[in-house]
Amino acid sequence: MLDIEADESSDGVNSWTGANRMKVRSLIVIALAALAIASLIYAARAVGGFSTRAEPTRVERLVARLARRWAVPARARQARNPVPFTPDTWAESREHFADHCATCHANDGSGRTSIGRNLYPKAPDMRLAATQDLTDGELYYIIVNGVRLSGMPAWGSGGDDDVDSWKCVHFIRHLGDLTPEHLKEMESLNPKSPAERQEEQDDERFLQGGDVEPSGAPAPHHVHKENP
Repeated sequence: MLDIEADESSDGVNSWTGANRMKVRSLIVIALAALAIASLIYAARAVGGFSTRAEPTRVERLVARLARRWAVPARARQARNPVPFTPDTWAESREHFADHCATCHANDGSGRTSIGRNLYPKAPDMRLAATQDLTDGELYYIIVNGVRLSGMPAWGSGGDDDVDSWKCVHFIRHLGDLTPEHLKEMESLNPKSPAERQEEQDDERFLQGGDVEPSGAPAPHHVHKENP
């Protein structure tokens, strides 16, 4: 009888401790979010408005990284990439990234695109330590769930087993292995607007000796990599 009571008491303590941990973590995230909002308001007043052209302040960057760290559950942070890295995986990850991610992050992961550089916060240079020091599980969690109050959307089907997202984790880990040939191949896979596709078809028709009638449409706005 005493053993049963002791076990019940122990379970109650463990349950209470677990609940308190979750409560403390939630309070910390809320406090960090409040600090981030206060920093945004301060920065907005300092520059005269909510412009995405400004660079985030040190405080904003620190708070955002801490909030991101605390927001990723420990189980997700410790997850290992279940997709083996093979030549096929490497090729498929480049294709997927070029089609889904490069508009903001650039084919080389630098974030230097006309969209990526005008987000707030800016699209990160994923080749640097701030991204590379994240665990595979953290990278996957961010890809699958997105990041609130930023331009990062959620991708894939969610859950723990989205294969394409795990392949993207491999791609981020191997950004330093990209060659000029890889980047050229990826450029051909980047999304194109209808106007850009029409322009390519007109160029091809012209090169084959056909007549190309001017469309009268304005030149398409290209989303491409910026110079460093």
